Amino acid sequence: MILKDILYKVAIESVKGSTDIAIHTIDFDSRKIAKNDVFVAIRGTISNGHDFIETAITNGAIAVVCDTLPENLQTGITYIQVKDTNTAMAFMAANFYNNPSEKLKLVGITGTNGKTTIASLLFQLFQKAGFKVGLLSTVKIIVDQIEYKATHTTPDSLTINYYLNEMVAAGVEFCFMEVSSHGIHQKRTEALHFVGGIFTNLSHDHLDYHPTFAEYRDVKKSFFDHLPKTAFALSNIDDKNGQVMLQNTSAKKLTYALKSYADFKAQILENQLSGLLLKINGNEVWVKLIGTFNAYNLLAIYATAIQLGMENLEVLRLLSDLESVSGRFQFIVSSTNITAIVDYAHTPDALENVLKTINDIRTKNEQLITVVGCGGNRDKAKRPIMAGIATELSDKVVLTSDNPRNEDPEAIIQEMEQGVAPQHFKKSLSITDRKQAIKTACQLAQPNDIILIAGKGHETYQEIQGVRHDFDDMKTVTELLNQLNK
Repeated sequence: MILKDILYKVAIESVKGSTDIAIHTIDFDSRKIAKNDVFVAIRGTISNGHDFIETAITNGAIAVVCDTLPENLQTGITYIQVKDTNTAMAFMAANFYNNPSEKLKLVGITGTNGKTTIASLLFQLFQKAGFKVGLLSTVKIIVDQIEYKATHTTPDSLTINYYLNEMVAAGVEFCFMEVSSHGIHQKRTEALHFVGGIFTNLSHDHLDYHPTFAEYRDVKKSFFDHLPKTAFALSNIDDKNGQVMLQNTSAKKLTYALKSYADFKAQILENQLSGLLLKINGNEVWVKLIGTFNAYNLLAIYATAIQLGMENLEVLRLLSDLESVSGRFQFIVSSTNITAIVDYAHTPDALENVLKTINDIRTKNEQLITVVGCGGNRDKAKRPIMAGIATELSDKVVLTSDNPRNEDPEAIIQEMEQGVAPQHFKKSLSITDRKQAIKTACQLAQPNDIILIAGKGHETYQEIQGVRHDFDDMKTVTELLNQLNK
């Protein structure tokens, strides 16, 4: 491919050298650069790609894209100065892969909670309807029938376009994509053509990355601001920021709600551990998922499917057949009738939603035992809030480690303990080792009791001091309950 062809729509400030040269590929990791590659110098949160320009050239880069030119320019190397290298890489990646997002129907889902569930269930629904479908999610990337492991909620723009191109080659018609605030802020979704966007909700999260809640909200909003007028913007207006997301969009504005007047309205008729009976726009449907939060998710899925051309009764039929997503209110019942629920709830809002859902369903003749931790190197402000919610809405709570990463796990737990109200001290205990914490919850549980293990959900590892150790909440609690029942 010729360099000037992949620079289409890139805001170039200056060029040193020729753009009429053949290039092999693009990368932002200097270690992966080989002969005739283009190196894009990205200013990341941990390192600055501009510090590795010389390394990239040594490894074979024939061209460098940067926002600040190096003092010493090497002969035979083309330097392209741009205003923002993240944005430039997004357009270059799209051009390199021949703009695959324009060749399928791409729908983005953003918000604090519900992104994975909605994206995954839309994938499931459209696949059941007989379409070839793609998925870009926290849990996995799927190209029709082939699964790949995901490493970020929103991958870098090169990875996104690579997989979208694979989807086009496989004949995929629809792709459903989680869109995180990090991904939007770092311009990973720039140059993508979306046919629709979904807003789920907004609550306390990622304030380790975004300096204020207002910025977090506005970054989410910018996704809708950039949707084309041919797209649809679907927003949950029961959330106080739901209308904010629609303020400046050119897309077709659509709303969904359980409490407010909206284009798509649902009512919960029954809420049981076996499922929900919903009335959606006047039609009753039984679904296998439970909880108010899933009623919102399913309503968003219904509305999206209708917008993408599916018939009303067909959507309702398919909704009733959907299975829960891994690590999202996933539960087992032991031989002694102890129910263990694993959920990804790692924000105050998500934890409160899950606990309230359980309390709505339970008889109150059983104990609700919650095991919860908070991640290291992440927003510290939510730690005491989550412990406060857990102890207020549970009968017993075990505070433990999540992914401590590079922090001291005991220090994280101490920060959580600050949020426990004095009247709830006696119902909480702290156990640093997560397996031991889950084991203790299982030992405390009596027949008919409910154990909630929150925070990690689908994750199959625990990250401690930069090292990932195998750890699966569902596998662990299943083994422990089986051992105790022998």
